Amino acid sequence: MTPAKVRAEAARILTHLISGQQGSLANLMPRGTSADDAQGLPLLQELCFGTCRWFYRLEAQLQNFLDKPLKKKDADIHCLLLIGLYQLEYLRLPAYAAINETVNAAVVLKKVWAKRLINAVLRRYQRSRDEKQNSAAPPHNTAEQYAFPAWLADALQQAWPEHYPHVLDQSNQHPPMTLRVNQQHISAADYLLELEQAGFSGQVGKFSETAVYLDRAVAVSALPGFADGWVSVQDEASQLIPGLLQLLPGLSVLDACAAPGGKTCHILENQPRLASITAVDIEERRLNRLHQNVQRLRLPEHALRVKAADATKPDQWWDGSPFDRVLLDAPCSASGIIRRQPDIKLLRRAEDIPRLAALQARLLDSLWSTLAPGGLMLYTTCSILPAENTLQIAAFLHRTPDATEIPISGEGSSGRWGIQCLHGRQLLPENHGPDGFFYALLQKAADQPQ
Repeated sequence: MTPAKVRAEAARILTHLISGQQGSLANLMPRGTSADDAQGLPLLQELCFGTCRWFYRLEAQLQNFLDKPLKKKDADIHCLLLIGLYQLEYLRLPAYAAINETVNAAVVLKKVWAKRLINAVLRRYQRSRDEKQNSAAPPHNTAEQYAFPAWLADALQQAWPEHYPHVLDQSNQHPPMTLRVNQQHISAADYLLELEQAGFSGQVGKFSETAVYLDRAVAVSALPGFADGWVSVQDEASQLIPGLLQLLPGLSVLDACAAPGGKTCHILENQPRLASITAVDIEERRLNRLHQNVQRLRLPEHALRVKAADATKPDQWWDGSPFDRVLLDAPCSASGIIRRQPDIKLLRRAEDIPRLAALQARLLDSLWSTLAPGGLMLYTTCSILPAENTLQIAAFLHRTPDATEIPISGEGSSGRWGIQCLHGRQLLPENHGPDGFFYALLQKAADQPQ
């Protein structure tokens, strides 16, 4: 793709995203299957993800340079202007090149009339920025400063009054590329040596003995031993799960909401001698990757059972044999992984949180019936909102007399991790560290109440 075509495609993608009818940014991005697409893909990703990351600040700044709002049918030009501001503010591109190619993108969008508007707005913005030696328009409030929707910034301030500026800041950083080392093949320390021999560098994880952080992101095909199952890409927060489940040979395990299967595979890596592990997810398409990863990682398939089904309806997929361990990695707001998926800022709404909390409650109640007496359930989310986490567990314990919370110490390979909540333990997103993640460990009474 030419530079102008890349910017035009970014404007189209963002227009579809903001309309709320086309799904997530990941689903809208092209796969780069042709050589022409692949060449422009890195810049396209940077423009789309970066503009989403700073959307609310860019939007506020743009209003200072538009004489009047654009018509709804010209939403693509509005997005193109935001992309132009993003380049001038955050990318190390020559200003003249960024402006000229963004202007030319209007021709690609078949809106030649917009060339003069785009040129005028971007040049005025650049002059203002140069004069002030800073952002063209200083942020007026916390939400604008950190480019967050006001409802989410307020919710995080209420939830984490001592931490929220740090949480907002970290959510705007580029995430690290983190690997999970398959210790059935190699240790994390030995894999670091393999990386060095291949010309890469990294560090072992802060809390998980299987985690390795790369100093820079690379294609997985270039990673030593990737094709042979030595490593997978997975954030360190998720890698803490198998240790918390207290896995033993001969146990039966349920991984509910399992797709695309990274946690299922890690459970099998951690304890390959399980009697069985059942992976359930409502999205059959996403489950297809599970079988591929099990084969690549050379994990035992005889114990694996994969079911495309609704986890809230066990009567449709469960044979009645209770599980010794249940992992419920529940659907959530994903507020702890905004640095990886900045379009969450645009897609998520305040009214989504009660709806998600209701679904999480149904999953907890339904899956509790599948857990054996004395068994353990680990509830996790990639959320940092109490309504989905500690308050969710408090409500569950209140209505479930045979459930007891098992405290999580947070002892990791290099010190204690996370924040102890009223119920459960919370990780907040950290630069060159784990994503935001919540964990609560529950045990079912050995003797059922009469």
